[in-house]
Amino acid sequence: MTQRAEDYYVSLGMPKLPESYWQKTQFIKPRDRDVVCHASAWDMTMDGDVRTKMCIKPNEEEFTTIYHELGHIYYYLAYNNQPPLFQTGAHDGFHEAIGDTIVLGMTPKYLESIGLVNAQQQTNEALINAQMRMALAKVSFLPFGLMIDRWRWGVFDGSIKPDSYNKAWWELKAKYQGVAPVTARGEEFFDAGAKYHVPGNTPYTRYFLSHILQFQFYKSLCDAAGHKGPLYECSFYGNKEAGQKYWAMLGKGSSQPWQKTMKELTGGEKMDASAVLEYFAPLQTWLKQQNEGQSCGWQAAAAPAKG
Repeated sequence: MTQRAEDYYVSLGMPKLPESYWQKTQFIKPRDRDVVCHASAWDMTMDGDVRTKMCIKPNEEEFTTIYHELGHIYYYLAYNNQPPLFQTGAHDGFHEAIGDTIVLGMTPKYLESIGLVNAQQQTNEALINAQMRMALAKVSFLPFGLMIDRWRWGVFDGSIKPDSYNKAWWELKAKYQGVAPVTARGEEFFDAGAKYHVPGNTPYTRYFLSHILQFQFYKSLCDAAGHKGPLYECSFYGNKEAGQKYWAMLGKGSSQPWQKTMKELTGGEKMDASAVLEYFAPLQTWLKQQNEGQSCGWQAAAAPAKG
């Protein structure tokens, strides 16, 4: 599975992974000890000793996870020639977007080319189903990704006090996501702590940013590959022009303002969601038809107080 993921990057003209990667990486769960199986990617020496840590199972989710993790690995390898200070992403969102851009390129046509699916003539129903599934992962995540750090920042700047941690959490959930607990949740609960990144003090905006960036990167690589037709059909597998453009961006690390790095790949200095809208255009058209005459959305009310 990992070799297949490597093949996508190599098909773009990127180097093969170093032999040390295959010798030192944890691919499956060891039998003799407990390990943290949460997938992660590492640059041990800032000089090519790259590794991933996973407990891979042969299923679709873990297959795409490997493509994502190798995005980190190839970012490490690309900017290894930079001074240590610049060996990081252009901004927090870049690192998380690199591999996900490749995942967007795992179209039915690509999956058929590697023998995983039989991509017959796609019906409109199948397209809408696929787009809905993708949107539930990519679009629905955006308000959640934003509210996590809205809460964290409120705690840090003192606007969210310790005696209202849970109240503020559910107010933000209502405002951004339109969800509420079934029953009132008082301050004896710490629901924010159920999200790993909160007690782990891991910034979360990087994931929100990456979900915008990956579609911009994807569109830019599709343009570089000369893709014609709907954006969601684009796979740049095997296209050296797209790969060269991507590799050049990765090699910059954080050695220049992220806006300049962004412009060199996308032609613009701003993040925007136009590529997201273009990608999901068929789904948006379908949703407008389904919701015609209905009032959609919500009014965010404060979370109910307990007692």
